[in-house]
Amino acid sequence: MIDLVIPDKTHDENRQGEALILEPNGKNNGRKLYIESYGCAMNFSDSEIVASILAEKGFETTKDYNSADVIFINTCSIRENAEQRVRNRLKEFTIAKVKNPDMVVGVLGCMAERLKSKFLEEEKLVDVVVGPDAYRDLPNLIDKVDGGQKAVNVLLSREETYADISPVRLNSNGINAFVSIMRGCDNMCSFCVVPFTRGRERSRDAHSIVAECTDLFNKGYREVTLLGQNVDSYKWSATTPAQYGAESTVVAAEDKQVLPPGEDLSGVVVNFANLLEMVAKISPELRVRFSTSHPKDITDEVLYTMAKYDNICNYIHLPVQSGNSRVLELMNRTYDREWYMDRVNAIRRIIPGCGISTDVITGFCTETEEEHADTLSMMDYVQYDFAYMFMYSERPGTLAAKRYADDIPEAVKSRRLKEVVAKQQHYSYIKLQGQLGKVQRVLIEGFSKKSDQDYCGRNDQNAMVVFPVHPDYKPGQYANVLVERTTTATLIGKIIPQTL
Repeated sequence: MIDLVIPDKTHDENRQGEALILEPNGKNNGRKLYIESYGCAMNFSDSEIVASILAEKGFETTKDYNSADVIFINTCSIRENAEQRVRNRLKEFTIAKVKNPDMVVGVLGCMAERLKSKFLEEEKLVDVVVGPDAYRDLPNLIDKVDGGQKAVNVLLSREETYADISPVRLNSNGINAFVSIMRGCDNMCSFCVVPFTRGRERSRDAHSIVAECTDLFNKGYREVTLLGQNVDSYKWSATTPAQYGAESTVVAAEDKQVLPPGEDLSGVVVNFANLLEMVAKISPELRVRFSTSHPKDITDEVLYTMAKYDNICNYIHLPVQSGNSRVLELMNRTYDREWYMDRVNAIRRIIPGCGISTDVITGFCTETEEEHADTLSMMDYVQYDFAYMFMYSERPGTLAAKRYADDIPEAVKSRRLKEVVAKQQHYSYIKLQGQLGKVQRVLIEGFSKKSDQDYCGRNDQNAMVVFPVHPDYKPGQYANVLVERTTTATLIGKIIPQTL
């Protein structure tokens, strides 16, 4: 089975399977760590947590897995082809282990709990299996493997958020950073394994989120992406006095009053709109993004907060999955076609020009041609900027696998996917064409992939922009770029220098 994807241009899209490297911290136990990540931004964020924990124990990272003492692969279990790709990679690591029998090979993350027995006992591909809530136990588990035993910890937690761990930034450009604001998911979509692999939903201490974002800004980072399986359901009850600076405020979700700096926040509930405002207020030069929103939870309050602050990007990833209400009900998405369209209408009304991306699954159980046509018509209605698009891939243990037959032939799934992709490519190009002749505010992220004579960066709507290097501008700065032409995926232009 092949999943065909049109990525949404997030800056981790080319890091799949890349060796993740951090600068030495001065602690050295003589052992080297090699770590790869696959899947979503949450996995890359988790890898930074893992690297932070092991760096404190003296591990240094390496780009060469053959020279590593410990190899970890952080995994995605959303689709079948991702699992097969990881399995093939593990087989390559076992060849390296023949040359270095003391090498420790482990699987982290979403795939760990579901496939622990296969990886450890049946296929004998790994020495250690660690779930996403057990990373603090890694040093102990490595010690156990050093002692000649296999090691497993896939226990899920209702409390763990790693809020006290300051993540190192792996392969960082020093400009963009992911910040995890919550873990787990309570939505129980019938096709999804996340609630089983990442556990129940819990929100991270807002104090620690603001502190981490402030620290990143002070270190020169100019964009943070707030991460969660469903950021709109973020909810944190304060139990301690505020720890923010003199310019910070906290907005109580229930009564909308603004609490002055230093006020005791005991009993105050901070929702996602409040958290967005708190991070946006760190500095107008800190650009804020977030992912992912759930259509059932995104509120007008969030949209008005986005509209209020220029440094909150006008871009929302709003997965639709299907445009048909019956299929959405089978998926247990808890909204219907009309609800989703209402949320899109609210976005267009409150944030004119806001970019919207989505996820689409074709060939879900019992989906008819008419229901597939509803998905295509939804794409016509919204005209998404970008999309992730997949054929349905049954995941063992999910509600769909237990309740419904995966009864759509692969050829039909594939043909429907091609129709969805073709439509999305059409609208993506139209969206880019609509930027011609306009000036975009772009955060310069570095040199383009094709030439060190060009910079690249993303605009407010998350589209990639490429433009010639200018002597007065450098990465980490904002530039006004006039869009002169476009490819099917990229805006191309030139810097318009600001004049006093």
